Amino acid sequence: MNQPTDQQRIDARKKPSSAVVMRQNWSHLLFLHWEVSPDTIQQRLPKGLFVDTFGGKAYLGIVPFFMEKIRPSYCPSVPGLSWFKELNLRTYVYDKHGKPGVWFFTLDCNQWLAVKIARSLFHLPYNHAQMTSDLLSDQLVYTSKRSGDSIDQVFRYPKNIATHQVAKLGSLDFFLLERYRLFSQRKNGSIFEGRVHHQPYRYQHLDRTPQPTRLFSLCNFTEPDTPPMSAIIAATVSVHIHPLHRST
Repeated sequence: MNQPTDQQRIDARKKPSSAVVMRQNWSHLLFLHWEVSPDTIQQRLPKGLFVDTFGGKAYLGIVPFFMEKIRPSYCPSVPGLSWFKELNLRTYVYDKHGKPGVWFFTLDCNQWLAVKIARSLFHLPYNHAQMTSDLLSDQLVYTSKRSGDSIDQVFRYPKNIATHQVAKLGSLDFFLLERYRLFSQRKNGSIFEGRVHHQPYRYQHLDRTPQPTRLFSLCNFTEPDTPPMSAIIAATVSVHIHPLHRST
């Protein structure tokens, strides 16, 4: 299968014509990526999805961030329910039409209701976790421990970004950051896709220091023994969630 064209990657950023079903903000985003063999990832993808590569290389990404003001479209957010944390392990894929998107191997979350809703409505592999965050000077300390696991994952990164660059088409940053479609799979094997829309990420690079890789082994991947090849933080974005539908 041919990989997505530049035009398909640009089109993915366009505002969908379908109705907005949910609104939310994503903040304190940290994107950590490691190179992984394309064959290793392809073996773990469902039929109909293909690993997306940049320069022949494939990537697994760990992304901790804060979910804020989660609410159905035209409804207010609810204290205690609309704010929580998420930590995911993801890779990048495309379908038989060349449409690019994200495939999640896990999404850990500290809001039990969000876990249930996402599993049932979006067919996503959510897991409940204990999560905390602390601010030390200008550094954020983000801690997560999967329910049933004994290991804390502690991420340390700046609270705020100092620069505001936007990724350019054709760059590795664009490939890793600019994703506006997710794919998921029902238990019967059917593939679904859903669109999200937000302004392009404003971001900055961080020094590539060691960060937790526990999600790799929790998803039966070999944990890397090197720092991430890319470490990026991004500013808050306001996100529109569009309906999930069966991929054709």
